[in-house]
Amino acid sequence: MPRGSHRLDHGRAILAIRLAGGRLSFLLEARVLAVLLVLLSLIATLTALSLLSGKYPIALAEVLRALAGRGEPMVRMIVVEWRLPRVALAVLLGAALGTSGAIFQSLTRNPLGSPDIIGFSAGSYTGALLVILLFSGGTSETALGALVGGILTAIMVYLLAYKQGVKGLRLIIVGIGVAAMLSAFNAWMIREAELQVAMSAAIWGAGSLNGLGIEQLVPVALMLAIVLPLTLLLSRPMRQLELGEDVARASGVDVNRIRGLLMLSGVALTALVTATAGPISFIALCAPQIARRMTRSPSVALVPSALTGALLFLIADWTAQHAFGLQLPVGVMTVSLGGIYFLWLLIQEGRK
Repeated sequence: MPRGSHRLDHGRAILAIRLAGGRLSFLLEARVLAVLLVLLSLIATLTALSLLSGKYPIALAEVLRALAGRGEPMVRMIVVEWRLPRVALAVLLGAALGTSGAIFQSLTRNPLGSPDIIGFSAGSYTGALLVILLFSGGTSETALGALVGGILTAIMVYLLAYKQGVKGLRLIIVGIGVAAMLSAFNAWMIREAELQVAMSAAIWGAGSLNGLGIEQLVPVALMLAIVLPLTLLLSRPMRQLELGEDVARASGVDVNRIRGLLMLSGVALTALVTATAGPISFIALCAPQIARRMTRSPSVALVPSALTGALLFLIADWTAQHAFGLQLPVGVMTVSLGGIYFLWLLIQEGRK
């Protein structure tokens, strides 16, 4: 049975959680726990709202009956087969983006260090586009192309930014340049493709959950069930890397191996989102910083970032579906809202 105690550390309430008779223990700030509970409550509320809303409004009691396997067949089909997979994908993909953003912002030690800013999302998009346009690949082939494209882009950015080590700001500047070149190449590929294929690729490239269902949900859930726990195991050495390479090595961290594993995890998470829903911008940039400010943490943390990313994706998708009287791609909403945040963040960083 879990046992807990609490103490004050520099004015902050710290919960000491002990499991398995005290053999496993960890510390958790009371504020962080409160933020996590609030985020989970908001995600649950917005999930319920998404299941209720649509051209065919459904009462809460009917939704609950449909989830329990009862109720009218039409209602069960709308709730279980159409709306629920979309909501689950929004939560999972948003969590993947939030986690990926936290990884790269931690590695670069800069709030601008998210995969969509430093080019990894553009590289995943390039890999997926090559598979779609040249080989007419399906879902699995597109996912593999996105992963390979993201990894190759990460290697290229890392090598171009390397000069007696990799500095966060240099990595970001090089990544922005690589992202610009890849974006131009992606636009050229779409322009030169056949009209029908180009239109499909352009619609997918806007970033959307339209048409996605249980066929996409299952592989996404399986992949995240593997990648996210492995990433959480790296959270402690990730925080040690933030103190500097010398301090991390002195504490027993294999710097190159941990950095490589973290980059591979972040690229894999970004590629999974890109292959499933297209390139979704700015959630990976915004979620870790919003979570850090809510928890008042000195650095980004993986779990709050993941939950914040899930909430932001749900908000953007619900707004894209219902706020304007027509269904918009969710990527349009994340670009619109994230662009405002990006300008504010640039102004804040410029003042520093």
